[in-house]
Amino acid sequence: MPLIDRKALPERIVDVMRSRIIAGTLAPDTSIRQDALAAELGVSKIPVREALARLEQDGLIVSQANRGFFVAPLSAEEAYDVFGLRLRIEPDAVAWACDRAGSDDRVRARRALDALNAAIAGHTPEIGACNRAFHLSLIRPGDRQVTLQIVERLHVLAERYVFKHLEPSSRNARAEAEHEALFESWAAGDASAAAARTTAHIEATLADLTDQFQAAETA
Repeated sequence: MPLIDRKALPERIVDVMRSRIIAGTLAPDTSIRQDALAAELGVSKIPVREALARLEQDGLIVSQANRGFFVAPLSAEEAYDVFGLRLRIEPDAVAWACDRAGSDDRVRARRALDALNAAIAGHTPEIGACNRAFHLSLIRPGDRQVTLQIVERLHVLAERYVFKHLEPSSRNARAEAEHEALFESWAAGDASAAAARTTAHIEATLADLTDQFQAAETA
């Protein structure tokens, strides 16, 4: 009996593999054997290959000539690059959308934040996706499609780092408080405060990640 149904197989396989990679079930540099994965999921290797190509585009796996696919490593350099780009783009995008958000946008953002808080409380692999959904909900009312696509791409790359950042349970309360303060400023239409809180939140996350990587290097 296949673990996943036959509809939209590549997308379903992507979901399964993304959850495993983000949660660390598949550790960085782990080899991904296509035949074993196809057998486990009860599918052919064709949708597996399509899913792996998607995961490579998302930066979650890498291919090596004559060796196959491997889970992409986490690195301080990539974290600095991804979160640095977010700092340059996201605060302005949040402020722009803040001035244009309506009541329906605020309801959707509140629901996205509630879902994120639930994921953080359970430390589930969905933390990254929920975090992305919340932050994008603060940008989407701005109707800047190119900006939205770029920020979404950065959040996809950031998902594993968000999960890693929240490994110490002591950070849960701070993350929830920062998100709540950001939402309140945004929902109140205070674009300046929303931008400032976005900047502070991203900077704090990057600082924590930097400390984690430095601690790992000296361990």
